[in-house]
Amino acid sequence: MGDRPISSAVIKRLPRYYRYLQELNQEKMERISSEELSRRMGVTASQIRQDLNNFGGFGQQGYGYNVNYLQTEIGKILGLDKTHNMIIVGGGNLGRALAGYTQFENRGFVVVGIFDANPDKVGTKIRDNVVRPMEELEDFVAKNEISIATLAIPKQPAQKVADRLCRCGIKAIWNFAHVDLKVPKDVYVENVNLVESLMQLSYQLNKDRNRD
Repeated sequence: MGDRPISSAVIKRLPRYYRYLQELNQEKMERISSEELSRRMGVTASQIRQDLNNFGGFGQQGYGYNVNYLQTEIGKILGLDKTHNMIIVGGGNLGRALAGYTQFENRGFVVVGIFDANPDKVGTKIRDNVVRPMEELEDFVAKNEISIATLAIPKQPAQKVADRLCRCGIKAIWNFAHVDLKVPKDVYVENVNLVESLMQLSYQLNKDRNRD
């Protein structure tokens, strides 16, 4: 793969490839062609081959792809062969839901700390974590090798919290706050806006209504 830049569109498709390959593994399928994978995923076979060729190809002409090997290799590309310690800032409904989602741990994303500025939430327990005060944030990050910080807070404090996280050395932020964060170039931010996703669905519905 080297240092060749990979498009964001390809990167966004990788988790989907991983999920389908995992399902094929569970079905005890040993190999699959790009054409069969195309039919299952709704992605063209040429697109699949182009995507995978960015990372070395992995297939053999006339044989296709070894399902277990390909899933393992895509997992390595996605960093799923490592454990990622994750904190959640925000102990409200969204933060509690994220902390309670067990599939994160199955992928190596382990919630090791939850923080909140509300004294009423501090000290409460969410699964295996006791909610900590924001005053402990920097010290906790320094001592626990945190890979990812999740922001499950309103947009007003989000930038200040992000600034604190960046000063702590956090390089990846999963942002559920409805605000575009300003961070250093070496910090990665993945924005998740649930309302915008619904708006996209609304657009499709509205387009269909206008067509009728």
